[in-house]
This record gives sequence, C-alpha cells and structure tokens, in this order.
Amino acid sequence: MASEKTETMTPTETPSIRTGAAEKQAPTRAWATRLVIVGIVLAAMNLRPAITSLGALLEEVRDGLGMSGTLAGLLTSVPPLCFAIFGVMAPRLARRFGPSAVVCVGMAAIAAGLVIRPFIGGTAGFLAATALALMGIAVSNVLMPVIVKRWFPDRVGSMTGLYSMALALGTSLAAAVTVPMTDALGGRWQTGLAVWAGLAVVAVLPWIPLVRDRGAASAAAPEHVSRTVKEEDDGLRITHSRTAWALAVFFGLQATAAYITMGWMPQIFRDAGVPAGEAGVLLAVTMAMGVPLAFVIPRVATRLPNQGPVVIVLGLCGLAGYAGLYLAPAGGAWAWALLLGISNCAFPLALTMVGMRAKSSVGVAKLSAFAQSTGYLISIPGPLLVGVLYQHSGGWGLPIALMAGLMVPQIIIGTLAGRNRTVEDEVAARAATA
Repeated sequence: MASEKTETMTPTETPSIRTGAAEKQAPTRAWATRLVIVGIVLAAMNLRPAITSLGALLEEVRDGLGMSGTLAGLLTSVPPLCFAIFGVMAPRLARRFGPSAVVCVGMAAIAAGLVIRPFIGGTAGFLAATALALMGIAVSNVLMPVIVKRWFPDRVGSMTGLYSMALALGTSLAAAVTVPMTDALGGRWQTGLAVWAGLAVVAVLPWIPLVRDRGAASAAAPEHVSRTVKEEDDGLRITHSRTAWALAVFFGLQATAAYITMGWMPQIFRDAGVPAGEAGVLLAVTMAMGVPLAFVIPRVATRLPNQGPVVIVLGLCGLAGYAGLYLAPAGGAWAWALLLGISNCAFPLALTMVGMRAKSSVGVAKLSAFAQSTGYLISIPGPLLVGVLYQHSGGWGLPIALMAGLMVPQIIIGTLAGRNRTVEDEVAARAATA
C-alpha cells in the first residue's frame, strides 16, 4: 500500500514542484532581464566615446604629443587593429567565464584605459592605454549580439536596434560635447579625454549582480534549437561559409568608412574653414543620425528576407556624401554630415545580419567573432592610408576619392551577405558535396 500511495502521489506532486520552481524562476528572470537591458544600453554607450572624443581633439593631441600626420593616421588605425586582435578572443572567454563577466571586465578596462591615457606621457604610453580601453570595447563588440540572441531570441531586431541606438547616442554625445566640455574644464585636452572614463564606470554597475548571481545567469530565455543544430554549431567551421566571408568583408568595409569618418571628418571640415567647435558638432550630427535610424533599420531588416536593398540605399547615401565633401566641404557641410550619418548605419545592419545568419547563440558567437575580427582587420589600412595621402598630397581630394571608391565593393558584398541563408546550412551543404 505504501508503494501504491507513493506511485499515486508522485504524478500529482511533480507538477506542483515544477510550478513552484517556475514561480521562483519568474521574478529572477524578470529582474535579470531588466538588468540586462540596462547593461546593454550602458555598455553600448561606451563603445565609441574613446574614439570620437579623440577625433574631436585630434589636432590638439597631435600637437601635444608631437605626432606627424602619418603617425596620427596610425592612431586612427589602432581601434580596428585592437578589435581584430582582441575580438577573436571573446567567444573563448565567454565560454570559460560567461558573457556577462567578460562584458563587465570589458567596461572596467575601458574606464581604466580612458583615465590613464591622457596622463601617462608620450606617444607610446598614449597608444598602450588606448589599446587597453579598446580591448574592453573589442570583447564587448563581439558579445553584444550573443547576449541579445541568448536573452531575447524572439526580439533580435528590436534589441539590436536598442543597442545600436545607444551606441550611436554615446558616439554622437562624445563628438558633440568633448570640445566645449574641454574648454569648460580649463582647456586641457587631457581632461577632455579623461572625463569619459566616468561613463564607463557607471556601465560596470549593472553587470556586477549578473556576474555574482548564478541564478540570474541561468535566467536567460531557453533556446528552442534542435540537438542537430547544437551539434552543428559545436563543430561549425565558420570559414567554410561564403556568407560568413561576405559578412566579414562587408563589416570590414563599413568599419573602414566609419573609422575614417570618426577619425578624419572633423579635420576635413576644419581645413575647409569650419571652426573646431562646429566641426565637432558636425561629426556629432553624423553620429546622431544613428540614434533613430539604428533603431529602425534592424527592425526593418528582420522583416525582409533579403537585406540587399537596405545595403544599396545606405551605400548611395555614402557616395552622395563623399561627392559633397569633395565639391563643397564647407558650403554644404550639414547636408554631407547627414548623408554620411545615414551611410554609417551599415553598422547596425551588419550586426542584425550576424544575428540572422546563424541558428543559435553558439553559432552567432562564432559568426560574430569571425565577421568582426576579420572585418576590423580588413579596415586597418583605411584610416592610415588616408593620413598618408593627406600628408603627401597636401589636400583631401585623394583621400575622399579613396573613401568613395571603397563604397562600391561595400554595396556589392553587402548585397551578397544579405541573402536569406544560414552559415550552418552552407557549411553542411559544403560537407555533403566534399
């Protein structure tokens, strides 16, 4: 009888136990999800101020450190170099320590680098401290699409849009206020650069509870992927996918355009007679275009089976902006800033396509690391070459022609990357025909 009683009670007790566990999980997931959203927004806001604040004060930094035009071009190439080197480490670090822990440490590295670099003294020290900050940015760059895919698998477009919008906001804010804030704080470029460390310190805070609370780490939405997909992604050879390569090249070309814009556009306007403060505001306008568009474009992209038309529209805006910079840089400065701002929204589009071209968070992690690391590696020569051409030609004609010329392959490769397919299917098809 006792055994019969146990057998009859177990089926009725099991659902109640499961219900209790689910009820306990619900509030944990609710607060953890809110923290993740806050953490994503704050982290995204810190992924570009280290670069655009430097772009706004590049002339002062060059004079203060005694840099040549070529060395300044090298300085603008440091961000993609660091993103390529450190970004590839992100998936391995995430598997060992968890994505939240890696992003938390990444924000701390940004804060430390930004505090140290203006005061360490000398070009070598400035570059080393900048590399520390960029290391934190690199791993966070790669892991943001992974966190979005893991926590919000059914809202990839809207969450990528929110993340991209926050990134654009931080980028434009740093570009707009760095020069006037530097003047207000005494006119020293060192203070104007260091103050952005405060924003990074704030961004560390929401990730700390997510790292310390193991329950929060397990509260992410469960992925509804088959065992076959998990096995595919565990052994995925990402370099065997044509779409992965197309995404990497597209990412590299749009990054080239973005970092040339962030590093050199204020100087282009200043050399055309635009005051330094207004040149910084023009860069801010370019970056600020990403605030609304970075939220809209991913949502539109996820509703389209093929993202090629969006790639073409953004590319044509870029070509028009470069033509304006060549023909009348000062006369139509605001129009060119707006057009280039629209074109720079290829970045959130690329992030969205990364999330769409793989079936699980593991696949997205591998695709994101490959596309971003390879892409940033491709983008390294661009800003440096612009500096060399500017110094040796004595003007901006050749550099702007280079920028416009690179936009054509960006449109072509981006259209190929936007085709409706996944890297897992491509790798499996290649293995089947091998």
